[in-house]
Amino acid sequence: MKFIAAAVSAAFISSTAFAADYPAPKQGDWIAKDFRFHTGETMPELRLHYTTIGEPTGQPVLVLHGSGGSGASMLTPSFAGELFGPGQPLDATKYFIIIPDGIGHGKSSKPSDGMKTAFPKYNYEDMVDAHYRLVKEGLGIRHLRLVMGNSMGGMHSWIWGVKYPDMMDALAPMASQPTPMASRNWMLRRLMLETIRNDPDYAGGNYTSQPRMMKYAINAFAVATTGGTLAYQMQAPTAAEADKLVDTRLATPIAADANDFIYQWEASHDYDPSAGMEKIAAATLLINAADDERNPPETGITEAALKRIRNAKLYLIPASTQTRGHSTTGSASFYTAPLRELLQTAPQRTM
Repeated sequence: MKFIAAAVSAAFISSTAFAADYPAPKQGDWIAKDFRFHTGETMPELRLHYTTIGEPTGQPVLVLHGSGGSGASMLTPSFAGELFGPGQPLDATKYFIIIPDGIGHGKSSKPSDGMKTAFPKYNYEDMVDAHYRLVKEGLGIRHLRLVMGNSMGGMHSWIWGVKYPDMMDALAPMASQPTPMASRNWMLRRLMLETIRNDPDYAGGNYTSQPRMMKYAINAFAVATTGGTLAYQMQAPTAAEADKLVDTRLATPIAADANDFIYQWEASHDYDPSAGMEKIAAATLLINAADDERNPPETGITEAALKRIRNAKLYLIPASTQTRGHSTTGSASFYTAPLRELLQTAPQRTM
């Protein structure tokens, strides 16, 4: 069940030096008509923005971003530059790569478009259902070679595998668990959201400027749940150096809109695909980091869940000064080999 990643010493070599030459990304928008949310609310027109790389004649691959991100946030040298170029695992001359913006994210419909807190409350299943409609109705794709995602996108991948088991050949969730949102992960999320909501500047969502406490809440959550213990010890072995890191973070402007941000993170509250593990038909490769603060491997709950899937492996990246905790999987150089193996061995299935 478990494959331990080895030879990670070169994983954080300057990715810009090895950035691949993949085809230029193309942008698109599609409107999901009369979209129904899990609350029963509907939107006559839900806009879904997406990015594609490669030609539609290639094998389709769905790539899903994390909380607060977008398709654009996946086009980094350390991720796209390691995966989409010639000869790389998701060579865009062979694959048609689809990277949608989730509901509430990027250029898809979101509260800050004007509805503010009147925007329907969405959860992860709503976000997956919207992307399913985009793939099937908007892009006319009947079957995917691979669904993969990072962090929130990893959790979405698990929902895809359970809810639409015949839709893909392979599944590669990253930085995630197929278990309920709970424990420290949810506790810290809720504390972050409560801090923003209880800032007088928030004004029940009708603020005229972004709440001043938001940057403190976001940075506290980030330090607590990503970055890696060994990496932080290396970067800030003294209080003075730790202060410099904090000062740099607090001096960096927060680009997020408060309502968008609250919706994005609150959407994870009822995440729990655990009851459906036996439904997953795709060859599954879970890629996690041993120092992931949000998904600690020592609980054993992930391995227990994987045993219920007919064809599943765990690729666990060992902690080192070069890993970055929950954000480790943003660097694809850690797992190009097992991902390539997954795509080479996963049986081709059709609907």
